[in-house]
Amino acid sequence: MKTVYDVQQLLKKYGIFIYIGDRLSDLELMEVEIVQLYQTRLIESKEYQLAILLLRQEAQRLRDSLS
Repeated sequence: MKTVYDVQQLLKKYGIFIYIGDRLSDLELMEVEIVQLYQTRLIESKEYQLAILLLRQEAQRLRDSLS
């Protein structure tokens, strides 16, 4: 997993499709879904950590570009 697209593909594997229309909101909702998948033990710790890292990095990049 190297990109946010890869995180989207992971979510899609579990039938989770996220599109609100606001990129930052999409990333935040994806993070919530990843946390839930991890808590229900559907994804492993390594996948969880990497997905959260990618989502937070992208969200920070967006916030920085808006400032």
